[in-house]
Amino acid sequence: MKNYSLVLAATAALLVGSASVAQEHDLGRSKSDKSVYAELGNAPEKARSRRNPLANDPDSIPAGRILFTRHCAECHGESAEGGKKAPSLRAAEVQNAEPGAIFWILTNGVVRRGMPVWSKLPEPQQRWQLVTFLKSLGVSSASPVAPAPNQVPTALKEPSSPPR
Repeated sequence: MKNYSLVLAATAALLVGSASVAQEHDLGRSKSDKSVYAELGNAPEKARSRRNPLANDPDSIPAGRILFTRHCAECHGESAEGGKKAPSLRAAEVQNAEPGAIFWILTNGVVRRGMPVWSKLPEPQQRWQLVTFLKSLGVSSASPVAPAPNQVPTALKEPSSPPR
C-alpha cells in the first residue's frame, strides 16, 4: 500500500509539472502571437521614412487587389483579416504603420514566420501597389451587436402614423 501511494504521488507530481510546463509554453506562444506585428518596428528608419509614390494613384488599389489575391490571400485571407497561416493585415498595427515599413516587410519578408520575400516581384511598383491596396482596407471593425430577439432595430421599424 505504501508503494502504491508513493507511485500515485509521483504520478500526480509529474502531471502537475507537465501541466505547468505546457501552460508556460502556451503563454509564451500567445505572447509571440501578439507580437506578429513587431517586425514592422524592425524596419530601418530609412525604409520607414520612404513615401509611397503611388499613394494617390487610383489605379494602384485595383492593381494591388489583384496582386493580393494572387500572392497573399492564401495565407492572409480573402479579406486580409487573417487566416490559419498569417495574421490580419487589417489590424491597427498594420493600418497605422508607415507605408515604407510595410514596403520593407514585403521586400524582405519574415521568413522565420513563413512570410516570403517579395523582392522577386518584377517591379518595386507592384510592392507599392500592394501597400496602397492594404492601406485602403482600413482597420477591421467589429461586427455590430445583434438586437435582442424581440427588439426590432429602429431603422427597420415602420414609421408610425401621425395622430389624427
